[in-house]
Amino acid sequence: LGDQVRSWVGTGANVPVSGDQLGSALGGDIVSKLAAHAGVSSEEVSAQLSHWLPKIVDQLTPNGQLPDAGSLTGMLSSVLKG
Repeated sequence: LGDQVRSWVGTGANVPVSGDQLGSALGGDIVSKLAAHAGVSSEEVSAQLSHWLPKIVDQLTPNGQLPDAGSLTGMLSSVLKG
């Protein structure tokens, strides 16, 4: 999913990804664990991730660059407390 991820990090339009593509990239075990934790189906997890992950990565990389670990931790803490 390199092209998709690069588009999410970059400053242009986000290239979409399907739930099936994300499920394959992450692996069934991870998707199943996320589904069990959330109490939904694996298909629902994959569909939601395909919708939200590009938006989240895009927001975390507004200048087309990955944040350093300290900045990322701070951003995630703010979001989780918010």
